[in-house]
Amino acid sequence: MRHAITTLSAIVVLLVATATVAVEPEAKTVDLFDGKTLDGWEIINCEAEVQDGAILIKSGNGLVQTKQQYADFVLEFEWKALAEKFWDSGVYFRYLEVPKGRPWPNRYQTNLFRGQEGNVGGLKNATSKGLVKDGQWNLFKLTVQGTKAALEINGKPAWEADGLAEPKGYISLQAEVPRGGQFLFRRVRLTEL
Repeated sequence: MRHAITTLSAIVVLLVATATVAVEPEAKTVDLFDGKTLDGWEIINCEAEVQDGAILIKSGNGLVQTKQQYADFVLEFEWKALAEKFWDSGVYFRYLEVPKGRPWPNRYQTNLFRGQEGNVGGLKNATSKGLVKDGQWNLFKLTVQGTKAALEINGKPAWEADGLAEPKGYISLQAEVPRGGQFLFRRVRLTEL
């Protein structure tokens, strides 16, 4: 009898413990760019179009900005500079506005300037070197959570940093064509954390 009560008590405890475990919803990855249209994006002071399943930053100094703001996320995207020797663009994240009279936000920019690809100015330790393939498609995976950010370039860890001040904001592709040349972006995906 004592064994049956002990077994029954153990089963009840196990059932109660199982029932009280919170089930977290699985994170869902969404395509911010569907490969066909610029739906979900706002074009600001530049020209952009869809070309062969990629966003072509064609001309101007401006942004291709998400219509929605994001807080904690993993952003994956592929990019390719079309210039051969010098290029400059970037992907901005967690900003609320572009200051009047400026083409771009004050921060945070994952740089695509030749030789500084992946660096984020104003974020201590957010620098990398030698992980980009010139003239080819490059894959960036940017993880932003709380005050922390981390970047992988072409599947390799580039940096981890802490110090983000803005809790949420827009994401945008930078157009800096007169100085930095044209760029292609594809497979732009986001997983909210």
